[in-house]
Amino acid sequence: MTLTQAAFGKSTLLRQTLLALGGAALIAAATQISVPFFPVPMTLQTLAILVIGLSFGARLGTATLLTYLGYGAIGLPVFANGMNGLAFVGPTAGFLFGFVVMAGLAGLAADRGVAKGFVSTALVTLVLAALLYVPGIAWPMAVASATGVEAGWVGQDMGYYWTYFTAPFLIGDAVKAILAALIVTGAWKALKARQS
Repeated sequence: MTLTQAAFGKSTLLRQTLLALGGAALIAAATQISVPFFPVPMTLQTLAILVIGLSFGARLGTATLLTYLGYGAIGLPVFANGMNGLAFVGPTAGFLFGFVVMAGLAGLAADRGVAKGFVSTALVTLVLAALLYVPGIAWPMAVASATGVEAGWVGQDMGYYWTYFTAPFLIGDAVKAILAALIVTGAWKALKARQS
């Protein structure tokens, strides 16, 4: 049982649709809270995505992230720094697609009961935050050039990606992962206290 199922009861198609639309809007809002780094800004995006994945479960979490990407694809300024679908060929594209997997895996951990208490939930969020760097770096390092994208951030050496795509974000991503675990486990405790 996910947090949203425990809080709202039996899930209907209408409720799932509203949760996906609202969750995507929440991610879009969190994304606009950013620290301007180059070429990838630091945002509260991963915090919102982890909370949604852990709260919604794998299916609804994945659907919510696909909805969020869909908002950008139709031209809404939902990505960092008010970007829209153009971000799909920018330096953050690998992270954008990795977010779908992140939410799905966070949801799967919640569905399977792996993310129960704070420690196990924090371990899940920390591992997922670390795994996000794989598609995040694979895109500019190799995939972007294979798809014809040409930019200064494409096809650089690993040192470049460590300096600009990884090192500045490690501490922030760890903090956001721990915060996501605190928020979700705190919400579970509050819900259980209210029901007892």
